[in-house]
Amino acid sequence: MRIKRVAAVAMAAALTLGMAACGGDGDGESGSSAKGLVGKAQSQKKLVIGVKADQPGLGLQTGSQYEGFDIEVAKIIAKGLGVDAGNIEWKTTVSNNREPFIQQGTVDLVIATYTINDERKQKVNFAGPYFIAGQDLLVKADSPLTGPEALDGKTVCSVTGSTPAKRIQTDHPKAKLQQFDSYSKCLPLLENGKVDAVTTDDIILAGYAAQDQYAGKFKVVGKPFSSEPYGIGLKKDDKAGCEKVNEILKAAAGDGTYKAAWDSTLGKSGKAAPELDTTKLTNCGS
Repeated sequence: MRIKRVAAVAMAAALTLGMAACGGDGDGESGSSAKGLVGKAQSQKKLVIGVKADQPGLGLQTGSQYEGFDIEVAKIIAKGLGVDAGNIEWKTTVSNNREPFIQQGTVDLVIATYTINDERKQKVNFAGPYFIAGQDLLVKADSPLTGPEALDGKTVCSVTGSTPAKRIQTDHPKAKLQQFDSYSKCLPLLENGKVDAVTTDDIILAGYAAQDQYAGKFKVVGKPFSSEPYGIGLKKDDKAGCEKVNEILKAAAGDGTYKAAWDSTLGKSGKAAPELDTTKLTNCGS
């Protein structure tokens, strides 16, 4: 009887060890040594990606569907990680919740006109940039505003927590800044003359100005006063995931999928696809 009990204990111990080996370390790799973004993509074959929902040409939600350049870039990244587009859960983000969404695990990635800067790099990691934009002004078609130097005493609308809003506060303190949680809320105010300008990145403004309901009413001043490298945000300690995303971007630049993403979205505005300069990709926090 004692021999049987010893054998039973040994078998239970072996079973426990086997289960532990299969269970991984709780990061969702399930038999894979990969962790973080790569591990989740391998084991679960799905991703949650934070995107904008109100930026025509970049990230726009219609019903349950999302479309735009950022959406197509997200699909490229997901495919490179082994995740089908149909297994992406899109999560609407606004400028002020992108870092918390990443830090709290609400999303796996943020691809949402997300400027890489030193302040944000204290909280999250960035792959990319996959596009370089520039801050500009959207004004009425007949506006005399010629650029940021003319903003003293003018009312400017932007988004809370965004880089463009902070730049107006620091570089143009005599402008009156109104802030909302999305740029789309600024447009009716501009149309009605309640603000003098809307400010964000030039390509976002161009998308808004091209909408049917605003056709001919607005213009982009065309005097960019910043450089805004759009990055792909992920958890700060996920260096391997960041490096993998950069590898996928390099491949997309070479095989034509990056250009195809542009041509099917922002390219419809007549603006030619930019070159994705892969020499400027981040070092992923190293």
